[in-house]
Amino acid sequence: MPHLVLVDGHHMLYRAYWAIPRTLKKSDGELVNTVFGLGAMLFTLLTKEEPDALAICFDEGDQTFRHQEHEEYKGGRAEAPDDFYAQIPRAFELVDAFGFVRVSDPLYEADDFLAAYALAGEKAGMRVTIVSGDRDVMQLVSRNIHIAIPHKGYQQVEYLDPEGVLAKYGVTPAQVPDYKGLHGDPSDNLPGVQGIGPKTAAKLLQEHGTLEAIYEHLDTVPASVRAKLERDREQAFFCRHMAMLKDDIPLPVPLSELVLRDLSVDSLLSFLRAMEFSLLVKRFQGLLITPYGAAHYRASERDELVQETEATVQKTTQQQLSLFPSKTS
Repeated sequence: MPHLVLVDGHHMLYRAYWAIPRTLKKSDGELVNTVFGLGAMLFTLLTKEEPDALAICFDEGDQTFRHQEHEEYKGGRAEAPDDFYAQIPRAFELVDAFGFVRVSDPLYEADDFLAAYALAGEKAGMRVTIVSGDRDVMQLVSRNIHIAIPHKGYQQVEYLDPEGVLAKYGVTPAQVPDYKGLHGDPSDNLPGVQGIGPKTAAKLLQEHGTLEAIYEHLDTVPASVRAKLERDREQAFFCRHMAMLKDDIPLPVPLSELVLRDLSVDSLLSFLRAMEFSLLVKRFQGLLITPYGAAHYRASERDELVQETEATVQKTTQQQLSLFPSKTS
């Protein structure tokens, strides 16, 4: 099955920002730790996942349809430092240099596009991996759609299939919106039913299946929990509504255009060198000599860089050998 990888862009950017010290700057003083970290993660992702198609989805603003329905949506979330946001344009340049598709829209969140592309990919017979740590996307998990939660950059990855979601949260993927309706989500400023914790929320859903069924059988729920459910009934259903991803939105870029083929070596190499990322240049060179690199990057440009690399290695070896006098008989 062709492998479609969908990346939560801001999640990866945020991880990159905190993973790489903010002392990493270009020679002209420009801070580039986030851009370097993102590049490192993307190279590791390509090596581990070997995607046939890929898109990176970003949030574009704070006026999505959810913000329009709930003014306080995501209110109170801690803002990232200014020097994080200052690097986003450079990060976009990096993504473009890789040749990857960037997707965003002011009306929808990145998660909505992850949902729409994941289902489109599954329908097209693709195996889908969503790279994100956001709990909302857990509702998308199926036999052919899995979640990859990166740890330590992308060096360690936690993969979740339907059984993994159940083991981690105590609910099935389909129950994730109901779970958030009960437990809420502080990161999105969704209170859920106040006083209902994750364990109680999971237990209620394990026993009844859905939010509707819980409210239809309130007489079977312990009195203390029943009082909370009755008090925040409207809030529970509203929070579930806010947590449900929009998987039926039009795809801004056709699925066929996410396919990775004939990628440019020169554009990415030029960007990495301009950013003074010598370590990432070496990683790129290493990727190009793998079967995956040979299959997905422009042959003429790839061969030229490989020859250049081999010539450099040979020259360096000769220089090192010249330091040692030859033995004479």
